[in-house]
Amino acid sequence: MTETKLKIALQKSGRLSEDSHNLLKKCGIGFGSGTGKLRSEAQNFPLEIYFLRDDDIPEYVADGVADIGIVGENVLAESRKNVEIVEKLGFGKCRLSLAVPKNFQFGSVKDLAAKRIATSYPNILRDFFQKNEISAEIHTISGSVEIAPSIGLADAVCDLVSSGSTLFTNGLREVETVLNSEAVLIARPNLDETARKILEKLLFRIKSVKAAAQNKYILLNAPNDKLDEITRFLPGIKSPTVMPLAETGWSSVHSVINENDFWEIVENLKNAGAEGILVLSIDQMIQ
Repeated sequence: MTETKLKIALQKSGRLSEDSHNLLKKCGIGFGSGTGKLRSEAQNFPLEIYFLRDDDIPEYVADGVADIGIVGENVLAESRKNVEIVEKLGFGKCRLSLAVPKNFQFGSVKDLAAKRIATSYPNILRDFFQKNEISAEIHTISGSVEIAPSIGLADAVCDLVSSGSTLFTNGLREVETVLNSEAVLIARPNLDETARKILEKLLFRIKSVKAAAQNKYILLNAPNDKLDEITRFLPGIKSPTVMPLAETGWSSVHSVINENDFWEIVENLKNAGAEGILVLSIDQMIQ
């Protein structure tokens, strides 16, 4: 009997490709990289991988060619395909923003009324302008949107922004965020029970990898007379692990801390008397 496999669409190359591939590999799923081919099968998980252009992923999932896919929210919103967002993945973060030439007198988005705006995301931009009751002329172009004002094609642009360096290089400044975006896991409507169960197993692994990425494992040596003060800074998952060292009067303390609080906690630990502080990355964290 043929084993049922969940079919996933990944970006073959581009902004989300490497992180998408790495996510599955951190989930313990081995597969070929997709170099020179459009399809691969996982070696140790019921998963079949399709390597596609990012713009094609929502359509493949909506049409049922693939069961799930990883795609940017910007691409999904522009496609307007009927799919379910199953999980936000935390990578590929960017924003779709309006940008104007540096000498453009901009006070609010109302100043773009009757202006020409170049973009590769006409559907998203049209919705944004309708919501803000602005009538503007949208020019749809693919690629090199940021040069449109300098060649006289548009008065402003709506384009993806990460650092903003490309806009700056082309004499533009970001003035308004239209959409915040990150990579998301999407699923086709009406997944059958077998596919849904495989998806739940995959989601369990993905959430464990995400939790691990947001935390660090910390080990330190602490004098016993400072333990109470030191452990106050270490909530851990439940509470810190404390074990006596061979040297009398000292203990080893193990815990997990959130990456956002990392430096503040380490400084507090050092000031409280902790020594030999060792910090390790976590591959997976099961909660």
